[in-house]
Amino acid sequence: MTRIAAVHGVVAPHRHSQREITDMVARTCLPAGADRRALDRLHHSAQVRTRHTALPLDRYGELGDFGTINDTFIAAAVELGAEAVAEALREAGLAARDVDLLMFTSVTGIAAPSVDARLAGRLGLRPDVKRLPLFGLGCVAGAAGIGRLHDYLLGRPDHVAVLLSVELCSLTFQRTDASPANLIATALFGDGAAVVVACGARRQTATASGPTVVASRSRLYPDTERLLGWDITGSGFRVVLDPSVPDVVRKTLADDVDDFLADHGLKRRDVTAWVSHAGGPKVLEAVAEALELPDDALDMSRRSLAEVGNLSSASVLHVLRDTLAAGRRPPPGTPGVLLAMGPGFCTELVLLRW
Repeated sequence: MTRIAAVHGVVAPHRHSQREITDMVARTCLPAGADRRALDRLHHSAQVRTRHTALPLDRYGELGDFGTINDTFIAAAVELGAEAVAEALREAGLAARDVDLLMFTSVTGIAAPSVDARLAGRLGLRPDVKRLPLFGLGCVAGAAGIGRLHDYLLGRPDHVAVLLSVELCSLTFQRTDASPANLIATALFGDGAAVVVACGARRQTATASGPTVVASRSRLYPDTERLLGWDITGSGFRVVLDPSVPDVVRKTLADDVDDFLADHGLKRRDVTAWVSHAGGPKVLEAVAEALELPDDALDMSRRSLAEVGNLSSASVLHVLRDTLAAGRRPPPGTPGVLLAMGPGFCTELVLLRW
């Protein structure tokens, strides 16, 4: 089975309280003199205390067109990604030249050459390293990425595969856009990165003490393309966020999880830890209700949301890192489920063995 050797998360350099970000959004998104009380209520209800951004807050009102914004994304993503990968490899007891596959995912910027290509020489990866840049999976990509690392390593059990997620959500905020979807996005999303280092069954490392990946399951729901995603516009990525997303989770998630677990002789009550994407309070409520989880089952996800906001694809990886931290690790040998949702609309499930 695939063994997770390390999970490392980092956040962007500029840390702000939710109030500071709310004030910035009011200045840049609302018309002059507009009543901001609805914005204040919305940002308060997001249950986010602090977030990190790639730029100082006063820079966001000065950003130019999509090209300028995307250039900012590339520069910041390379810096944050290099830091995250280097530290994750150190924690795994591996060198950059040990990496056989580097998978990179983001939905907040684009690059050609891709960010993974720009990192290869800087990190000292081998010239023959396999690269797989992914775009468009959005928040589900952290879970989907682990699933695809597992698929790769099943066929190459001597290899080391690395998943890097970098999401700079603040660079997608649409100035002067006071639509509900954009204001909700400004209440939830933050900037950060995460890395998973995984080893095939025959690859040994000195510090590979993380869980094994047993299996993954993908679920794509028909006729849901407009629930979540981007409209690509002249000013960049304009968020698509339908308020019915939690309802879809409530209607579909339990059956999908139960079928997945049943294929492995398990039931929900056997799962000792649920590692859920911290999408927002309404999404977390829907996950808890659909799966009939204990009140504290998603505390790690709620804590991550409060401390750093929704980091898109990196969020579930930050929650996984926190779950594996000293004093929080589930009982050895027990099953866990890692899950996330994203554009499509889709769900990705990963069965872990702690």
